[in-house]
Amino acid sequence: MAELYLGTSGWHYDHWRGHFYPPGLPKTEWLAFYAKTFRTVEVNYSFYRLPPEKALAAWRDSTPAGFRFAVKISRLITHMKKLSDVSGLLDNFLARANMLRDKLGPLLYQLPPNLQPNEELLESFLRTLPAGLKHVFEFRHTSWHKPAIFDLLRRYGAGFCVFDMPGLSTPFEVTSGFAYLRFHGSASMYGGDYPDAELQTWVERIASGTERAGEIYIYFNNDAEGFAVKNALTLGRMLRDRTGITA
Repeated sequence: MAELYLGTSGWHYDHWRGHFYPPGLPKTEWLAFYAKTFRTVEVNYSFYRLPPEKALAAWRDSTPAGFRFAVKISRLITHMKKLSDVSGLLDNFLARANMLRDKLGPLLYQLPPNLQPNEELLESFLRTLPAGLKHVFEFRHTSWHKPAIFDLLRRYGAGFCVFDMPGLSTPFEVTSGFAYLRFHGSASMYGGDYPDAELQTWVERIASGTERAGEIYIYFNNDAEGFAVKNALTLGRMLRDRTGITA
């Protein structure tokens, strides 16, 4: 049976106080509190700046054994350099991410929506990625969502990020030994409360689409009003009832 890691995209949201975090809980204790409910979190902070070593050590030490951090790769690599001539930048980033040790989960490469499909560029980049880590790609331009790209990812053991956002859902493809899903919002980007009926359709897709995946990573990015927490907990219950898989 697949191992399920279900959580949210980030945990440090002031507007979650009262929705999820107790009103009097210090922010320094939020991650430890979060980790009592969820066993993974997606770090988006790293997209904008390299996390300090002290912060990574604190994250690692304040979470229980078995917890996983999915880490979003720097925009310097994905958006500014667009995967070209980034060996030094990538080495530096991965050295820092590896400070999470056994709690390091998948590494998310979110490509910009204005980057057109380029199989040669992608393969050249895939060749440079170190083995032993989980690499997953989120293609925001729909023209990347085609069999040739899926086959290329499979060839190198890299993951395809399945995502849902207002007006767009990707194909459900699993290209590696793990599946990776992101929910960016229901009625609005990074907001909206996913209706139970909509989540149930995703339960069926997950149940049928992840049969060969040893691990399933799922993150809700609709942080507004704490909907990410609510929807993650609901989807977790639905998956448990449907498949027996527990987060």
